[in-house]
Amino acid sequence: MLVNLKNLVIAGAVSLSTLTGLAAATQAQDYPERAVEFIVPWGPGGGSDTLMRIVANNAEPFLGQPLAVINMPGVGGTVGLTEASKRAADGYTISQVHEGLPVANKTGLTDINWDTFDPIALMTSSPQYLVVRADSPWKTFEDFVAYAKENPGEIKTGVTLGGVPHLHAAMIEDAAGIELSYVGYEGTGERIRALVGGNLDAAIGDISSSLEFVKNGDLRFLATGAAERLDATPDVPTLKELGHDLELTITRGIVMPKGAPEEARNTMESALEKLSQDKGYIEQINNAGAEVDFRGQDEYRTYLEKLDATIDRLVGRLAG
Repeated sequence: MLVNLKNLVIAGAVSLSTLTGLAAATQAQDYPERAVEFIVPWGPGGGSDTLMRIVANNAEPFLGQPLAVINMPGVGGTVGLTEASKRAADGYTISQVHEGLPVANKTGLTDINWDTFDPIALMTSSPQYLVVRADSPWKTFEDFVAYAKENPGEIKTGVTLGGVPHLHAAMIEDAAGIELSYVGYEGTGERIRALVGGNLDAAIGDISSSLEFVKNGDLRFLATGAAERLDATPDVPTLKELGHDLELTITRGIVMPKGAPEEARNTMESALEKLSQDKGYIEQINNAGAEVDFRGQDEYRTYLEKLDATIDRLVGRLAG
C-alpha cells in the first residue's frame, strides 16, 4: 500500500499541535505548580511590607502554593517594580503597586507605570485624612477652606513632596479652590510629629500615624478621603459627604508582568478574592491600620485609569 507522504506529514503536524495545545491547557489548569515569587518594592517594616506579608502569610490555603516575599526597595519603589516588569510573564512573579508608581511616572522618576503590568487585584486601602492641631481655629473642613480662601498660601501643610501625600493635598486644593504651602517630610510619622510640635498648620495623615494623637487631644481630623465613614472615626465626614468627589487613599494592589496567562491571572484573582473574605485576614489587616478593599481585575484597572487621569491633570502642582 502506498502512503501519501504529504498527508502523513500534515496528520503528524496536526497531532503534534493538538498535543501541544492539550499540554498547555493542562499546565494552565494546574497553575500554580510551585511557589509564586512576590516582589515587594519597599524595605522590611514599612506599611507596604507589613500589609503584603499579611497577604502572603494567609494566601496559601486559597492559592494552593506559597507566596514567597522578596523585598527590593529603592527609589520610591521603582527599583523592585522595574525588576518585576522584566520577569517572565508566566504567572510565577507578582508584585505590589500603590499610587506612588503613577506619581513617580508622571514626575519623571521612572518610565514604567501601572499599565506596564497586568492588574490582578486591589487588596487594601489606607484612607488618608486632613489633620490639624486641636488648638487650631478650624473646627470643620469648611472652616479650613474658608480660611484658606481668605489667606492663600498661608497654611503650612506637611506632605511628602512629589509623593502620594502631595497628590492628595493637591486634590483637596483643586476641588476646594484653595492654595496651600507645602513642607516636605519623608514619612507620615515624621510630618505628624512636626504637626504636633507646632511646626505645621496641617498635614495629610492616616489612622495609624494620627489616631492616638486625636484621642489624646493633640490633633483633630477634619475630613477623610475614605469612600464612607470608618468605624474607627465615625464622627469624621468624608470628602464625598462634603461635596467633593475625591478618593484619598493609599491602596495596595497585586500585579503581574504584562502578558501573563489568563488562567494564571484568573486563578490568582479568585484566590485573593477568597482571602479577602477570611475573617482572620480581615482582622490582621485592620490591626495594621488598613481596610480590606478587594477589587478584581476590571474594577482595579478602572480605579488605576481614573487615578492616572487625575495625576495627569495635577502633575503641575506636584512639580511646583
